[in-house]
Amino acid sequence: MVPVSEWEQLRADLAAEQAAVAALVGAPATTDWGRATPAAGWDVHDQIAHLAYFDAAAAQALDDEAAFVAARQALVHAAAFPDLDAVTLARGEDPTDLLARWAAAREALAAGLARTEPGRRVPWYGPTMSAVSFARARLMETWAHGHDVGVALGRPLAPSDRLIHVARLGLATRAWSYHVRGETPPAGRVGLRLRAPSGALWTLGPADADDWVEGSAQDLCLVVTQRRHVDDTALRAGELAHHWLTRAQAFAGGPTLPPAPGHGS
Repeated sequence: MVPVSEWEQLRADLAAEQAAVAALVGAPATTDWGRATPAAGWDVHDQIAHLAYFDAAAAQALDDEAAFVAARQALVHAAAFPDLDAVTLARGEDPTDLLARWAAAREALAAGLARTEPGRRVPWYGPTMSAVSFARARLMETWAHGHDVGVALGRPLAPSDRLIHVARLGLATRAWSYHVRGETPPAGRVGLRLRAPSGALWTLGPADADDWVEGSAQDLCLVVTQRRHVDDTALRAGELAHHWLTRAQAFAGGPTLPPAPGHGS
């Protein structure tokens, strides 16, 4: 069980990350909402629409599991990935309305998490998740899409020590990165020795790990969110760890590949 103080800190960090991305886009009239982002075919409006949709879906998963599961099943039967609603159907929405919708979704998500015990299992688009992993996943998504928006707008999202949650989730989903591809994870355990944006040293994973990833926390987070290929970072990883990082996927959905070397953001 996660101590309440740590659970409260995670929720506060999620809210802070969401606020940082909201501040990044700024006032609707001053943002180029049609600016292309590193995600192929997606502009700034699409990125924020994605976050608004999934924060609302996350709030529903917390507050009405049956309704969420029914909505998810309807998408499966329609062979439609949720981004069909999150992005395509939101195109043309006034940015002021989009930001208001996202703010309401964030508020509902925060309220749902505040009512939730950290060990509770929550349904999602992949396996059920503990509430802690669920909140970390929302922070990871917020940071990753905020990174895309920052690159597009030419004002990169400032890294913070909130990245520890993304790093923890990335390591926790190592086995998932193989299973989602129908692969068996290689034997052995991997740990992380990362330099935080603040300069602190984070050691995550088993103390007697068989292999280690060492380097910048931001680099590791860009890799596990598939924003950058591991070979385009200064990360140091042995054979076992590098094998994982070439297919690392810290998010739900079907298997996707990282950008080819030289093509990441």
